Amino acid sequence: MVLIAVAGGTGLAGRAVVAHAVAAGHQVRSLSRYLPALEKRVPGAEYISADFRAGTGVRPGLAGVDVLIETLDARSGAALRALPIMSVAVLDAAAKAGIFRCVLLTIINAGECANGYYQAQAARALSYKKSGMSTTVVEAAQFHNLVAGIFSTGAKVGVIPSFRGVSFQSLSTPDLAEVLVTHALRDGAEKRLVFAGGPDVQSMQQMAQAWKSATGSKSVVTPLPLPGSLGVFLRAGKNLLPDLSAGPVGTGGGEVVLGSVGFGEWLAGRATA
Repeated sequence: MVLIAVAGGTGLAGRAVVAHAVAAGHQVRSLSRYLPALEKRVPGAEYISADFRAGTGVRPGLAGVDVLIETLDARSGAALRALPIMSVAVLDAAAKAGIFRCVLLTIINAGECANGYYQAQAARALSYKKSGMSTTVVEAAQFHNLVAGIFSTGAKVGVIPSFRGVSFQSLSTPDLAEVLVTHALRDGAEKRLVFAGGPDVQSMQQMAQAWKSATGSKSVVTPLPLPGSLGVFLRAGKNLLPDLSAGPVGTGGGEVVLGSVGFGEWLAGRATA
């Protein structure tokens, strides 16, 4: 049986990957700096404390592993600055452990946005693309959870933000998890570039209205500007899946994978959960 390690297996995306892989009958090991409480663990998965930055717990964490999926993340400060270095450490440790393939989760077109978080994501992807190992980089659109979180945060002060000129092709974390696991287990050793997104493109205005209806919020959907490099990036549609009909994107070619659960369906599922 294949042993799949998930670096960052306790985060939002990582936990979805662990759950999907276990449900598919695979042997799964979650690696994270801190072990989650028992009630937050996925039944059937193994949990090991491993810190790739410090190197502690990494060797036993990777012992016997066949493929590794990296979903490590950080949002700000020293942790964000260290994120590209962590990915290099993951690749180095994986190579020493004899792991066959590493798969990275990152953001679509991250290198085209000057925002610090996006630049860190782009640096990680570059390390994977240049690695001598068999690697796959999965560039994903935003999660449904992230977009809903923007609405939820604004609604606390009576405003549901709708950034002018911005659309999303968001996807569910279970859909993303399926993509990551599928490409971790694919045949062949060649490098792959995969773009993953939701089944449809919606304006933020449409999504805000859908969220308001689904949650019964009394807050007001309010068009707002989004300044800075992130605003430029989103208004240009750089966060959407690329059109590959004109040919491959970049030196790694690329393929597009669409999730099956749209934002509206995801909202309905949460309401009935």
